[in-house]
Amino acid sequence: MLQDAAAHYTILTAMLAPAFFLTATASLLMSANARLARVIDRARTLLQELESASDDQELRRIESQIAIQRRRSRITLYGGQLLYIAVSCFVGTSLTVAADAFLGYRFVSAPTALAALGVTMLLAASVLLAYESTLAVRVINDEMDHGHARATARRNRGR
Repeated sequence: MLQDAAAHYTILTAMLAPAFFLTATASLLMSANARLARVIDRARTLLQELESASDDQELRRIESQIAIQRRRSRITLYGGQLLYIAVSCFVGTSLTVAADAFLGYRFVSAPTALAALGVTMLLAASVLLAYESTLAVRVINDEMDHGHARATARRNRGR
């Protein structure tokens, strides 16, 4: 009886690590989805600006910004997909740990393999989302530079 209780605690303890990874992955997934929503909103705004572009230079600038938003959306989508795979791996890890104990440890290294795959997907998604953040900062810096140049040109015309 005591051995059965110890086995249950061992199983539950083994399932805790995937649960922590699930929580971290879920937080990153929420962040990635929020980023994607912001990228989509910005792309829609740029499409509206494109319709009212007054000269070729402005048209090229807006088209360049749209291309960057398209790139950001793909990168964020890929990062999100990797995070969903990681979630699946961590859930699979927990399930195989539990099933393994009840079936006499027949899965051998499946829980470890699933956990390693989940962590790898989490790492890859983090790298992609870090790169997307770099693009986002680059875009905002370009927009600030453009706004500053326009304000300076208006000020100089007013003199």
